[in-house]
Amino acid sequence: MALYKNQILKVYNSLSGKKEIFKPINEGHVGMYVCGPTVYSNVHLGNCRTFMSFDMIFRYLRHLEYKVRYVRNITDAGHLVDDADDGEDKIAKKARLEQIEPMEVVQRYTVDFHNILQKFNFLSPSIEPTATGHIIEQIEIIKDILEKEYAYEINGSVYFNVKKFNEKYEYGKLSGRKLEDMISNTRELTAQDEKQNPQDFALWKKAEP
Repeated sequence: MALYKNQILKVYNSLSGKKEIFKPINEGHVGMYVCGPTVYSNVHLGNCRTFMSFDMIFRYLRHLEYKVRYVRNITDAGHLVDDADDGEDKIAKKARLEQIEPMEVVQRYTVDFHNILQKFNFLSPSIEPTATGHIIEQIEIIKDILEKEYAYEINGSVYFNVKKFNEKYEYGKLSGRKLEDMISNTRELTAQDEKQNPQDFALWKKAEP
């Protein structure tokens, strides 16, 4: 009998707000996705703390004899300097300041990221996809969201319509926050903003010439 069958593993369910017995979708198999770095600067201890936590989870699941597919992405494009969906891409900005090509920035800091994690003796993920390697899939997903009318296009950019989504589904369900509270804590739109509502966020931003 496999070792994991003799163990009771409990995890915190953000949806129910309770610790629950872990039951994988496929018996004996676990899929684990972890958001990786945006490779425009050196890794710091705060980053390492995150990856250390998931390295421990990865190791423990394997110890319990689960077959784990651990996916950790590399964001090599599309991360804006301003969380309010404004400003230029972080990697493009770094390339401009250092007067090198954006992919040189990506290569440099991806190598640094891997070197640092190796020094901590972290296990490598099963798959490490990049943002630029899945542009087509991103476009198809955004098209699907547009067709369902949960997003809108303005001047070449696409924004998620939070209010429209909330009419059918409870937005903020996982975080336990109500849309009304989010709206009250969101800055007012200015004349330069093109979003319909302050809480909407960008799914796709038009590149500046």
